Amino acid sequence: MPKLFSDPEAIAEDIVRDVGTRLVVGLPLGLGKANHIVNALYARAAADRSISLTIFSALTLEKPKPSNLLERRFIAPVIERLFGGYPDLTYAGALHAGALPPNIKVIEFFFLAGRWLHVPYAQQHYVSANYTHASSYILAEGLNVVTQLVARRVVGGVARYSLSCNTDTTLEVLRERAEGRASFRLVGQVNSELPFMPGPGDLPADEFSAVLDSPETDFPLFAPPAEPITDTRYAVGLHAAGLVRDGGTLQIGIGQIGDALAQGLIIRDRDNAQFRGIMNRLSTAGEAPAPQTAAFEKGLYGVSEMLTEALLALLDAGILRREVDGVVLHGAFFLGPKSFYRRLREMTESQIARIRMMPVSFTNELYGEEEAKRAARIDARFVNNTMMATLMGAAVSDGLEDGQVVSGVGGQYNFVAQAFALAGARSILALEATRQAGAGAQSNIRWRYGHETIPRHLRDIIVTEYGVADLRGKSDADVIAAMLRVADSRFQDELARQAKDAGKLARDHEIPPAHRENFPERIARALKPAREAGLLPLFPFGSDFTDVEQRLIPALQILQEAQRSPQRLAGLLWQGLSQRGDAADGECLARLGLDRPATLAEHAYRVLVSAALARSRAK
Repeated sequence: MPKLFSDPEAIAEDIVRDVGTRLVVGLPLGLGKANHIVNALYARAAADRSISLTIFSALTLEKPKPSNLLERRFIAPVIERLFGGYPDLTYAGALHAGALPPNIKVIEFFFLAGRWLHVPYAQQHYVSANYTHASSYILAEGLNVVTQLVARRVVGGVARYSLSCNTDTTLEVLRERAEGRASFRLVGQVNSELPFMPGPGDLPADEFSAVLDSPETDFPLFAPPAEPITDTRYAVGLHAAGLVRDGGTLQIGIGQIGDALAQGLIIRDRDNAQFRGIMNRLSTAGEAPAPQTAAFEKGLYGVSEMLTEALLALLDAGILRREVDGVVLHGAFFLGPKSFYRRLREMTESQIARIRMMPVSFTNELYGEEEAKRAARIDARFVNNTMMATLMGAAVSDGLEDGQVVSGVGGQYNFVAQAFALAGARSILALEATRQAGAGAQSNIRWRYGHETIPRHLRDIIVTEYGVADLRGKSDADVIAAMLRVADSRFQDELARQAKDAGKLARDHEIPPAHRENFPERIARALKPAREAGLLPLFPFGSDFTDVEQRLIPALQILQEAQRSPQRLAGLLWQGLSQRGDAADGECLARLGLDRPATLAEHAYRVLVSAALARSRAK
């Protein structure tokens, strides 16, 4: 049985005494970090330079940090409400400050998106790894301690511990230990908010060397709130929903596009006529492949490295119902809002038995039980996000051309590879056609780019808000033509010119007139009837934001966009000065502390926010 501790410093001291002064500590990705134990080990090593501490992890979670007055006033109460009791990881603060002690090393293979850009230490110690390779890399480093947040239950008077949110790599290294290829201590920290998940991550107590279990070290789980879904992301998600086959298999990533896809599938199943109407307005005549629009008779099976709130919504809607070994959804890790964790905790035994948390090698690879996996993963659709794509179909998902890492490869390559290895499977990379850059827009479809995550020889399907580009097996010229059809029309001519100048596209090639109207306004018009009918809400699966905050979010987005252009900001200010105030805005202004402005800055923000609220209502 494990040693039981109530004090983090005591368990850290026990680890050092038992393992020695060279500590190679593996932390689970994201949610499952045992923060108190990690911080105690960090403090122990910082105080004693004879200790060598290497921390190997991914996705270090940090509370949002507002950057200006309005952001502080909006987000500070949200941070306190959602993250108030979450203990910060000491090593993250030291990394940001450039103050990591020389005897402590931090290595990550996946970053919280954009958080470690231009932080030299983090960029230099990043390991580029497929998710499925991460465990082998840390074992090669000499892993001797794994610390993990766990759920606890007592069965027949005996404690059992669930790896819960992070079976992903922990089960991988435990298998290596069981087969004699690794030796490390597994140390748990009990958290009362973690759901106890069924599957191979339900472990007997004797798998652990020590466990920290105390009310003083219990803490609220990191719970990022769901973000509102814009028209652009709804359009991308809806196009992807039209590629999912009844009776098939589904994997989706985190974020608004995954939420939009799930909401699209729910509309397709519950209100098929409405879904067909949305797709008719959104799609271009003669689009290939034609969207799948039928309701679900057989249902889907879900197998996804990340278990998301969107997948739970599909489970609740009865769309995930095709069983594989008595299970309709396999996952390897999870992270989500408070309502998501609560939903998992409150499931009945029969409900949660339909979900099984597995090692990442199960979800992301075909190796091992390959025959059974192939039989289960029928007509698979692997849907993941990418930041940019080239006209010849390469995807840029994790980094920039100067080498700076934005996030990481994660499991994206794994799912692309599966799509080519499985009969009837497709990889769908979801892409917003443009992004804001300063005062204007930039195309996310580029002629070329100095970094690639998925090379063009693995090009398959790219989806933007403007449609579907089916690239598999096509010639370079046909791929370029397909990508031009889903590019924003403000950039099509220049992109086509670059391709023609390079001799990759015929000089007489013309983009079809039907694809010359690829503008955001067309997307807004196409989706407006469904928005007004309540089919495409900002938060389809609920929100941790209050009603007032939900009204403020679109207005603050309008203000943020206006701040990129002096001309647009001046226009918003003039509108605010000339319009009559709306009584409904009072709660919103009060929420930001602008109901009684005392300074010039507060007066200006009040005018701008009032105008932005008016514009958001008019959309």
